[in-house]
Order: sequence, then structure tokens, then C-alpha cells
Amino acid sequence: MKAEKPKSGGDVFTTLGFAPAEAENLRIRSAMMRALVAFLRQEKLTQAQAARLLGVTQPRVSDLMRGKIHLFSIDNLVVLLAAAGLRVDLKVRRAA
Repeated sequence: MKAEKPKSGGDVFTTLGFAPAEAENLRIRSAMMRALVAFLRQEKLTQAQAARLLGVTQPRVSDLMRGKIHLFSIDNLVVLLAAAGLRVDLKVRRAA
């Protein structure tokens, strides 16, 4: 018998049972982290080089690269993205 997948509408955090506001916060942080990690990989920076660029420690970069989302706030991620020379754009719309 094949197990049925829960219907998520594309939102993994809601599917996992997070409250709507928390799921949205996690979705935003996840997108910001993915963008920052993609930039660091594209630039082929070592974790030590990335740490210097971002003004953090190498273990902090390791946390980022390993996807430890619970250790990063939206505010902190904005600061890290800015340090990397990246800009965050905001778009607000009605929830589906």
C-alpha cells in the first residue's frame, strides 16, 4: 500500500505543523539562508574567508552552511546578506 503525501500547497513548514506565523517566519529565514549559502558557494569562499567577509566566526558560517535555521533570526540574516554585498527586497501580498 502506498502512503499518501499530505497536501502542502508548497509550504513545507505548514505541512510540518507549524502555526501560520511561525511557518512564514521559517519560510523567509530559509529563503534568506539559501541565498546567502548560494552566494558563498558561487564565490567559492572557504568558511574562514566567508567568516571574514561576513564579520562572524568560522563556526557561525558552519552553522549557516549546515542549515541550522534555529540559530539565525531574520534581522541577523539581513545583516549577513548586507555584509556579503547582497540586498534583500520585500514583497507583501495576500496569503493564498
